[in-house]
Amino acid sequence: MREAMANAPVGDDVFGEDPTVNLLQAKVAEMLGKPAALYVPSGSMGNQICIKVHTKPGDEIIAERGAHIFNYETGAIAFLSGAQTNLIDGESGVMTAEQVKRAIRPRVYYMSRTSLICLENTHNRAGGTIYPLETIKSITNVAREEGIRMHLDGARLWNACVETGVSPREYASHFDSVSVCMSKGLGAPVGSVIAGTPEFIADARRYRKIFGGGMRQAGVIAAACLYAIENNIARLKEDHRKAKHIATDLSRMKGLAIHPQGVQTNILIIGLEKTGKTPEQVLLMLKERGVLLTPGNYMSVRAVTHMDVSMDDLKRAASIIGEVFR
Repeated sequence: MREAMANAPVGDDVFGEDPTVNLLQAKVAEMLGKPAALYVPSGSMGNQICIKVHTKPGDEIIAERGAHIFNYETGAIAFLSGAQTNLIDGESGVMTAEQVKRAIRPRVYYMSRTSLICLENTHNRAGGTIYPLETIKSITNVAREEGIRMHLDGARLWNACVETGVSPREYASHFDSVSVCMSKGLGAPVGSVIAGTPEFIADARRYRKIFGGGMRQAGVIAAACLYAIENNIARLKEDHRKAKHIATDLSRMKGLAIHPQGVQTNILIIGLEKTGKTPEQVLLMLKERGVLLTPGNYMSVRAVTHMDVSMDDLKRAASIIGEVFR
């Protein structure tokens, strides 16, 4: 990957003249079955650009309560788009079509206009759960009937694809816009790609500049993304195996709330309510021993497996976690 970055031909991407960025955008657009795509510095920026293009100030977005766009993007929906969010309590991060239908606002002037439905696949806060394709189709049918646009936060869409065998193109076909991440499991250092119609991407390019995401010789980092999509998608299966493995090991430890059968991809949520320790205490104790986790939901911590964590690393981590709770 570093070699590809060093050897990348570059130009000025603000003017659309970087050949490596253009190649990345064309490849991702093809993979997602969309006419056009745009390279952006981060997944959060990608999601927020899409929301900005799809909405007007005062509009309402429907999303699941644990959605990344609502919980982990620093209030950007309100700050950047002036939109509000109607949150639905899903099951393991998944909303039903009936729930979505009931949440759509009546078309009267004194209510906010429902203009966008956002789904997340895989769902981060729910523990890397996969959105069932049939549920996506049902929600999209509701959206089409109501004239509402659909956005997919597909930061970990690649994980859903390798686990289910459903192609990125099939998942993306049910959405007006898609954001996919090149870092995280794919291992690139920087960037996400958003995709949609040429008109959508033209507007998105303008907002990318407004949000400070216009880059010059970005081919240096886009080359890493190209390497990632060409070499690192299939290996995500290995991360899923690792997550299931450590989930099984940790589930034997008294006091930890873990359900190995619920681990679908590469994220494990570890419940702490019966341990007598807070997430902050646990994270510090583990960090001091060389194990890095992040906060999860209420009274839980989150572990993510990826290419930089070997099976030996996982065994060592499980041993250290066991010492902390013994």
